[in-house]
Amino acid sequence: MTVHDQTIAKIRQLPESLVQEVNDFVEFLLMRHNRELPEIAESDFADYLTNLENYE
Repeated sequence: MTVHDQTIAKIRQLPESLVQEVNDFVEFLLMRHNRELPEIAESDFADYLTNLENYE
């Protein structure tokens, strides 16, 4: 049995409310994998600091 099959078998044992949480998490992972979400570690705060200094 593959990890994919094992995961599906475990999901089938969950109540519907937890299946929704798993679905939400899987959607998050897919978005992150597809680079639709910016990585925080890759953020450049130089512009932010400049704008903050100008604001002050």
